[in-house]
Amino acid sequence: MARAVHLLNWAIGPAYADRHSSVYLDWKRKTIAIFSALFLLPVSAFPKDAGDQQEKPSAVILDKYVQAEQTHEDDLRGASMDVAIDASIPKLKEHGKLQALRKISKVGQITYKVLGFQGDNTIKNQVIGRYLEAEQQSQGDVSLAVIPANYKFKYKGEQTGPDGKPVYVFQVTPRKKKPGLFKGEIELDAATYLPVFEKGRFVKNPSIFFKKVDFERTFTIQNGIAVPQKMCSTIDARLIGKVELNVDYSNFTPNGAEADQTGAAPQTAAVPARRN
Repeated sequence: MARAVHLLNWAIGPAYADRHSSVYLDWKRKTIAIFSALFLLPVSAFPKDAGDQQEKPSAVILDKYVQAEQTHEDDLRGASMDVAIDASIPKLKEHGKLQALRKISKVGQITYKVLGFQGDNTIKNQVIGRYLEAEQQSQGDVSLAVIPANYKFKYKGEQTGPDGKPVYVFQVTPRKKKPGLFKGEIELDAATYLPVFEKGRFVKNPSIFFKKVDFERTFTIQNGIAVPQKMCSTIDARLIGKVELNVDYSNFTPNGAEADQTGAAPQTAAVPARRN
């Protein structure tokens, strides 16, 4: 404090010819009082740095996201939608496309009714069949959910999504290596806190034949529900090279019972048989 007062005296000294005048002494006392008060202010009185300012908003966003996800799972029960799965192996010049009805039962079980397939059987059995089987096996596994219990979240800020609406962006890193978990990014709708975009790379491949698996998933918000819209995946596989798998979702129906009345006779009422 003494040093601070000395510096203050040095700074204001030349401004006054008579350093003993009553005006000067009164101004000096007021200035020292203000200067002293600044040194005594608690740390909380000063603006927080950007990291502190982000901590609370990101925690609130994350908390609302977890709450929205819990409600969202219940809202999807009993729903159905049309699915078109397109897959190819460019190196082998093989391609196939499957049309199916995807249903989520009242207890959350996912099933498929295959409505048609065109293309090579290798694609049907070894690519699309394996994908559907993996999805069914992972259903209900809470250890794969994108929530703080399984992932570390790092807030990247607010951005504008492709539709012009604001989204909250988080970088996600799994807490452990397990098939089905990924390292990447998610975007949350700022109004509902539901996911509208996910992208990343799986941290552990589901098969020794896969070198790496990258994917992107987009969702659209319909009546407070994050409805799958599209999923694009690129698999770097051993021996056969790149495998491309794209899934398009359409005709989302909250009540699965209505979707059963389509009248379309499925060619197969189960996932295509997989050949080893």
